[in-house]
Amino acid sequence: MTTTINDYDEIVRRHQNEPPVQIVPIANDMGLNVYRVSDWKDTLSGMIVRDKERGGKSGYAIFVNASHAQTRRRFTIAHELAHYALHGNLIGDGIKDDALYRSGLSSKVEAQANRYAADILMPWHLVNNLLRKGEEDTEKLARIFNVSRSAMSIRLGVPYEVS
Repeated sequence: MTTTINDYDEIVRRHQNEPPVQIVPIANDMGLNVYRVSDWKDTLSGMIVRDKERGGKSGYAIFVNASHAQTRRRFTIAHELAHYALHGNLIGDGIKDDALYRSGLSSKVEAQANRYAADILMPWHLVNNLLRKGEEDTEKLARIFNVSRSAMSIRLGVPYEVS
């Protein structure tokens, strides 16, 4: 039986009960294993590759730069999961994403992966629940969801100011 985007969406939803959304269990439930790599250049954020030995049930594994901040690693994993769920036909033997999430795929494909990654880590139902309770501080929301301030600012559509 072929797995559809709706099947992946359902897996993701099962993990979106409270922030921060736990990304590695989502990957595992999608059939992917996740590994941290400590000897990469800072310019490489992550990749998804076909790997018979280290891949999960799907045959794919996600590798993420261990030297990056935890919030960055979480978004990278979500971004690679998005490629798997949305662009499985484009992965081939693998996709490498640099520090700006550029992989050689079209900017439209990368934008889709970034949006889906944001949907995974910062689902609107959880964000809106906090906003309704009066929590509007972008930095605090970023901490609650364990994402970067810039990711939360983009999600909320508010300007991101570097301090």
